[in-house]
Amino acid sequence: MKTKAAIKPSRYFHTKALFALSAMLFMIAAIASSFRSKEDDPFKKAGKQTINKDSIESVKAFASVYKVLMSPRCMNCHPAGDVPLQGDDSHLHTMLPKRGTDGTGVYAMKCANCHQETNTPGLHTPPGNPKWHLPPADMKMVFQGKTPHELAKQLMDPNQNGHKNLQQLIEHASDTLVLAGWNPGEGRTLPPLSHKEFKKAWITWLTKGGYAPAPKPQ
Repeated sequence: MKTKAAIKPSRYFHTKALFALSAMLFMIAAIASSFRSKEDDPFKKAGKQTINKDSIESVKAFASVYKVLMSPRCMNCHPAGDVPLQGDDSHLHTMLPKRGTDGTGVYAMKCANCHQETNTPGLHTPPGNPKWHLPPADMKMVFQGKTPHELAKQLMDPNQNGHKNLQQLIEHASDTLVLAGWNPGEGRTLPPLSHKEFKKAWITWLTKGGYAPAPKPQ
């Protein structure tokens, strides 16, 4: 017959094991909760393409996006050729600078030679930004001449959009060079939407599926 003294160690170790198991389960729950909070981040979801698809709303939002991207403030730095465009009429840049391999110009004709970190004071003087450049030669990201269908498809293709995923595309709306379009210097028209309106339409287009408008009938 077992004595009380004999069974106490068994109860002690049983209680200790339950305590250890409870602590382990608590840690697992805390880690799982941490992962859930990361998954709840809308940018994280967008990067994994867990988005709320709605083709009608997405295409409607892109109509607003397209108006901005085809305005001179955007299109002038996304030309079909290797010479940037200039002015509200998007004519070839007067001094005919070339794109160059990395998009910053060639030889002594570098973008940063005239485009300083901030806008130069005065009417029609060079606008400024620390990152002023065209897209690089191996990823030209042309806007000029693109239909809404073509441009939307291009923007959603990592092999044509600078290798950006959905999260990076969303964040790109707040890039300093994008923002420069709404601070172009004296004598230049602004894009047809405010930056806040553009960003809202941009994010709606992407998070609703990034759908391309139907191509125009031939």
